[in-house]
Amino acid sequence: MRVVVVGAGIVGAACAFHAAAAGLDVTVLDRGPVGAGTTSRGEGNILLSDKRPGPELELARLSRELWDEAGAELGPHTVELQAKGGLVVASTPGALAGLQVFATRQAAAGVRTERVGCTRDLEPHLAPGLPGGVHYPQDAQVQPVLAAAGLLGAARRRGARARTGEAVAPVTGRGGRIRGVRTADGAVLPADAVVNAAGTWGGEVGRRLGAPVEILPRRGFVLVTQPLPPMIRHKVYSADYVADVASDSAGLETSCVVEGTRAGTILIGASRERVGFDTAMDPAVVAALAAGACRLFPFLRTTQVIRTYRGFRPYCPDHLPVVGPDPRVPGVVHACGHEGAGVGLAPATGALVTAHLLGRPWRGADPAAHAGLLPDRFLTGEGAPS
Repeated sequence: MRVVVVGAGIVGAACAFHAAAAGLDVTVLDRGPVGAGTTSRGEGNILLSDKRPGPELELARLSRELWDEAGAELGPHTVELQAKGGLVVASTPGALAGLQVFATRQAAAGVRTERVGCTRDLEPHLAPGLPGGVHYPQDAQVQPVLAAAGLLGAARRRGARARTGEAVAPVTGRGGRIRGVRTADGAVLPADAVVNAAGTWGGEVGRRLGAPVEILPRRGFVLVTQPLPPMIRHKVYSADYVADVASDSAGLETSCVVEGTRAGTILIGASRERVGFDTAMDPAVVAALAAGACRLFPFLRTTQVIRTYRGFRPYCPDHLPVVGPDPRVPGVVHACGHEGAGVGLAPATGALVTAHLLGRPWRGADPAAHAGLLPDRFLTGEGAPS
């Protein structure tokens, strides 16, 4: 089977990694460099802690296992895979009670959770007086661009090809089935299937392929501090982060997320707002994120922020990724709409896409078990987008 993957970010690279491992003939196309889009603008989170029980959590649990497998092949230091664990902290007794209820539901779904009374036992530099939290030992982190390049490199070693600087248009045959893509130079690249792994631009690529999906940009900022000695052991975030992830609001929302990197810098997030593809710097957002981080870790008040960056999460209206074949256009398979979870969900998404292409389970991914992610959940009537 000849497969074209559109998108060389972390999800597209994972699709190529698994499809090539299954023996498929894979070509990856992207109009920009490898990992240059949303992948380069994230923190590299591999999280179970922020997932509600349901289709996304099931994909995340599989992905956590597959990240370990990929890390073993690529080399954990090569992609900076760190099984650091996550610590979610509450600022009030009421927030703690809600967090514990949430964690109990996650535990019933197979997530390892540990209630924490004194949060400073795990993070000595946290602010005093916090009523408690929940520790998630399965949470991890990678350097996202290194991870995308590593997965794509492994796919190439299995015979896959990658071409950057390539915009694509579909070429269809009898019955509207995809039979290839036309590249910027007018050449036709034959394909039996085209995987839409275009991230935030997944909606645009879907429209070009005749299979539109509603993927919207949701802007977020991250602050980066000066390098420091190790001060923060886990990914640490406030309990309201989970609510912000699940929110449908188009307005600005900020919640405190703080974690260290192997290089010694500290990453501070997270903000969310739907402003289209507006890349403008907003000092008010930066100030809000910095203030929240200082409340959580008081030592940051004297720490220098050396840069900020911002990017766009591929937001889907129901907060679930779109993974699977599109019934409107035979040969189109979607792998987009992961919002802020693309890095964490990438390996399982790649395995699930490969399972759909093969027509059978692959590396623990069974299409029948992940039907809640199929694009037809948005279709009504004659198959038009709802």
